[in-house]
Amino acid sequence: MSDTYSNDRPGTWTRLRYRLIPDHAIGEILSKPWIDTAIPVLFLLMLAGFFSVVSPEFFLPANLNNLSRILGENMLLAIGLAIVVIGGGIDLSVGSIFALCNFVALALIFHFQVHVALVFPLVVLCGALCGAFNGLLIGYLRLRAFLSTLVTLIIIRAIVEILALNYASTIMSSYDANGWDLLDFVADGSVFGLPSSFIFALIVAVIAHIFMTRMRMGWHILAVGGARRSAFNVGIKVRFTVFMTYVISGALAGAAAYFYAARLNAAGNQTGLGLELIVITGVVLGGVSLGGGRGSITKAMIGTIIVVSIVNGLLRLGLASGGSTAILGIILLLAVVVDIRWNKNRLKVLNRAYVSPTLVEMDEMPSIEEGSTSPYARNAALKDARPIGLGVLDGPEDMVLDDEGNLFAGSREGDIFRFFGPDFTRHELYAHIGGRPLGVQVDRDGSIVVCVAGMGLYRVTKEREVVPLSVRTNRSFFSVLDDSRVRMADDLDIAPDGRIFFSDPTTRYEISGWLTDALEGRGNGRLLCYDPKDGRTKTVLKNLVFANGICLMNDGDSVLVAETWAARIRRYWISGPKAGQDEVFLDNLPGYPDNINRASDGTYWAALVGVRSPSFDLALNMPKFRKRMISRVAPDNWIMPNSNHGCVIKFDDDAKIVGSLWDSPDGSHPQVTSIREHKGKLYLGGVFNNRVGEIDLPDADQEWTGYTSYWGTKA
Repeated sequence: MSDTYSNDRPGTWTRLRYRLIPDHAIGEILSKPWIDTAIPVLFLLMLAGFFSVVSPEFFLPANLNNLSRILGENMLLAIGLAIVVIGGGIDLSVGSIFALCNFVALALIFHFQVHVALVFPLVVLCGALCGAFNGLLIGYLRLRAFLSTLVTLIIIRAIVEILALNYASTIMSSYDANGWDLLDFVADGSVFGLPSSFIFALIVAVIAHIFMTRMRMGWHILAVGGARRSAFNVGIKVRFTVFMTYVISGALAGAAAYFYAARLNAAGNQTGLGLELIVITGVVLGGVSLGGGRGSITKAMIGTIIVVSIVNGLLRLGLASGGSTAILGIILLLAVVVDIRWNKNRLKVLNRAYVSPTLVEMDEMPSIEEGSTSPYARNAALKDARPIGLGVLDGPEDMVLDDEGNLFAGSREGDIFRFFGPDFTRHELYAHIGGRPLGVQVDRDGSIVVCVAGMGLYRVTKEREVVPLSVRTNRSFFSVLDDSRVRMADDLDIAPDGRIFFSDPTTRYEISGWLTDALEGRGNGRLLCYDPKDGRTKTVLKNLVFANGICLMNDGDSVLVAETWAARIRRYWISGPKAGQDEVFLDNLPGYPDNINRASDGTYWAALVGVRSPSFDLALNMPKFRKRMISRVAPDNWIMPNSNHGCVIKFDDDAKIVGSLWDSPDGSHPQVTSIREHKGKLYLGGVFNNRVGEIDLPDADQEWTGYTSYWGTKA
């Protein structure tokens, strides 16, 4: 190693810093959907601390009981408004609808003597009809939500004032109600010490959460709020969906008014005045975006708790109602500013924080100089490889030969082709997977097991039925990200007992982000095991640097796993006295190992998808440099792994390199990702190639096949 390179190696503190500090967790936390809720929750905790100091009586049971009753009514309003806002709308009329429904409830209870139990659905229906009027204007007539609901606010408020002026004294002349005990429970009753209105609001919140996250209508609302044109193009009934959001909001306003009427028995024209400000502030403060398509019922609930607590606390401190309204206006303004600025810049912030290169120390690269004594010395052994599937295949990352000598290879479009042996001149479309096929292997019954990028592990039976095997694994207990999904199933091999071991190169990026994962150099990959006995998949080995090629060793007790960007191959024991243990088997390779497969003489073939370069090795020792490069330089100009050399190496059970085969600089296989030996020939695949290559191996066993090596006899 050169002196210059040695002087650039990191010190002890730098090694400890990148080994012990999980700075990548910051970006993972920021990427979580609940991060928008974290700030309101923190604000709520600070608010509780503030009121506990300046107003100790704020937390007295009597005040909390009264606050909970008010909160229950406001939460019902907030749930309805949150659904409207998530759907891309706004409703300024909730306070007026609330006031009208309150008047209707009192009139039905005290003047018309309708039973209290029957009054509830009638009042909810009244609110739903008001919401339907908004929905008709905005959903079907396609008027502006802000102006339409402002007009509705004015009209309904005028109706409330007229009714209150002319009939308030009439309907309140009698305090005799049909079902007084029920009315008393609605007004002052409690369940397990919690007010009835608060309990009802919590039940509605749970139902609304399930509705928005688990039901088709809720998904449609999110889709419409995110992009109405796109929602329409995929067949969603946009107008009806918008209409229903306002119906739901109006109905919940009616439910809130029912509890309010029972609690206060007041029918004044000031009822609900300014209530829309409190509710909108709570919804936006909680993290429901005014732009639509983003938010949750939980966020709306948290924001409402904060706002109602602020109003109650300020009143207890003696601040006039006008002053509390001004403070709410300021809070709403700040919430809107944060919402707009965060929506505009959240991806920039996330991109800067999420990509987190770590320290990777590479040893000096072994010599590959042509004519040298190095086992990796360049040659042109692959130059004259014969093409198979030229003009048919596009990016056959891997291939396999079955018990009948037919060759199967995947293609970029999601197809698997079968080329009939022994000359492979005839072919047919064998199966359409739907995703990008990567590693393939033949099982004992002759079926083809395939890793599909972004989809998981699949089986193609001899009847050509595509059967999903594994799309999820167990989630890591301490993982910030949900790593249960198989992001990028890459390569696989099958143990004698039927267990399928396959690699998932990265838990942080999709297949399109493989280069970013390479620049991170972090152990984001893992080895997974699918057991057909119970249909379950579990993670058996983690923290692998882009886990890639998989090969069951000849002893049947261990598998080899290629760690591509670490330029090494790891060994993991799946059975025997060392089961569950792993070790570095082959280290400091001159290139990046991809798929690994058995050879006829008891050794192993491994494809090197590219050759290391001094510049990239040096960059791996400088995490801050790579961080700046990713954030400031266009991807076309990034220093990246050299992947333009075709090379195959051969090694034995003692990790000794026994040979290497290279393509020439102008050859047809500039990037080899997979190899298979079959009856004295070697087959080459490449994720960016347009063919499968075939070369002769004169010294190999001319009758040996991979199928018989694994399963012994023909299926």
